[in-house]
Amino acid sequence: MKTETGRNMNAKGTVFKYGDNVDTDVIIPARYLNTSDPAELAVHCMEDIDGDFMKKVQKGDIIVAEKNFGCGSSREHAPIAIKAAGVSCVIAETFARIFYRNAINIGLPIIECPEAAKGIDAGDEVEVDFDSGIITDVTKGTQYKGQAFPEFMQKIIASEGLINYINASARKSL
Repeated sequence: MKTETGRNMNAKGTVFKYGDNVDTDVIIPARYLNTSDPAELAVHCMEDIDGDFMKKVQKGDIIVAEKNFGCGSSREHAPIAIKAAGVSCVIAETFARIFYRNAINIGLPIIECPEAAKGIDAGDEVEVDFDSGIITDVTKGTQYKGQAFPEFMQKIIASEGLINYINASARKSL
């Protein structure tokens, strides 16, 4: 994906690995839903499934999970918390549909790739090329082909979400 300046936007980071059915209640526990502040949500991201997540996650890191990531309630807080925690991309075998849509709407890149979800381990260094969908496990020297984002989704993500994309598009048409 390229920004307005033509720079490629890719993800590169250390992997946090989770299994099947990671639901929105463990991504951001319901007891913290009294705020919509991304920074406050980030503080509690993944704490019920991985108490050390926020102590270890670094800007750019990547979450890899198996089937049905983001299942449960339709709260937008879950992808907001992940993005605000500094995660640059989520790779999973499959995503819950509402989580998928919410992630794109707030500008969090997500890629479905069953082979990568199975082959990548926690702690691996991974790079993702959003233009091609190529996922490279640098640690193991393996590559996987995920689904590249369509151009309109790349623009939404590059704009940091749907609202920013719509606002920018409206300004250009004036």
